[in-house]
Amino acid sequence: MTLAGNRGTENPAGIQHRGIDYKWIVLSITTIEMFMVSVNGSIILISLPTIFNGINIDPLTSFQYLIWVLMGYNLVTATLLLSFGRLSDMYGRVKLYNIGFAIFTLGSILLFLTPNTGDAGAIEIIVFRLVQAVGASFTFSNSAAILTDAFPEKERGKALGLNMMAFLSGQFIGLVLGGILAFYNWRYVFLVSVPVGILGTIWAFLKLKETHIPDRSRKIDVWGNLAFVGGLTIFLVGITYALLPYGQDPMGWGSSWVIASIFIGIVLLIAFPIIESRVEDPMFRLSLFRNRMFSLANIAGFLNAIACGGMMFMLIMLLQGIWLPLHGYSYESTPFWGEFSCCLLRPVL
Repeated sequence: MTLAGNRGTENPAGIQHRGIDYKWIVLSITTIEMFMVSVNGSIILISLPTIFNGINIDPLTSFQYLIWVLMGYNLVTATLLLSFGRLSDMYGRVKLYNIGFAIFTLGSILLFLTPNTGDAGAIEIIVFRLVQAVGASFTFSNSAAILTDAFPEKERGKALGLNMMAFLSGQFIGLVLGGILAFYNWRYVFLVSVPVGILGTIWAFLKLKETHIPDRSRKIDVWGNLAFVGGLTIFLVGITYALLPYGQDPMGWGSSWVIASIFIGIVLLIAFPIIESRVEDPMFRLSLFRNRMFSLANIAGFLNAIACGGMMFMLIMLLQGIWLPLHGYSYESTPFWGEFSCCLLRPVL
């Protein structure tokens, strides 16, 4: 399934002359990418206390940095997927996929080399995570489409299933790996993606072939992009800062800035489908939702993301911040070191 309506003219004949092995090369490259991006997304959850400790940051007084390290990556990825899908239609899926792989690897190297500590170090980590997110957006928006181009119709389900299995496996492996690597050095948490990223980038540039014919006659939906990216960004920024203390309150839901951000974000998101129904070449074709299978699949995927993502956060907080201390372990002996646990759990308790 592609992300931006009609993904251009296909060229299945271009796959056949490359031999039967080409599809497995495509599967191996995209599986490496999905696994690496997935591990990177979850590895930081368990190791974040050690990272902050390594750059001499107290999360109790710098909670805004903590929020942006966690949320910035997901925010950029969510807002850029559709736009990068359209650019891939115009300039080539493989070309932008390869660029994304390289950008993600560059972000991993920069994170490993983070030169400063304190506030400067925290800001550098946030910025480098955003660089990673840009690369991940390029790869996410094209991996499924590249697989679909390479595999015949009867084998696409198997290929996409293996790809998704690697992604889900990476989420749980990242949690365990983050705890192990953080025990030795916080920089290893970011270093683990570097050799895999370099190998995958070189392999992708050498082996992947463009089997999709770019359609440069299509236009960029400027107003749709502004409404979607702006609305989702402003809304999520408002939600993010609502989690920070405000005045005497432990959370900032009463802040006028938070209320205004959430309101403006909702207005822009409501305007998005209206704009898409009126422009000549929309970023996302709403008519796709007339397909019952497409609509139900997206609803199921949305609910699955909420369930899995929410459960992962809650399990980490429950097991490390509550269960272990209740069973004889001090806060200092858990990965959720004391002040970090208090910082996160204070609004709950």
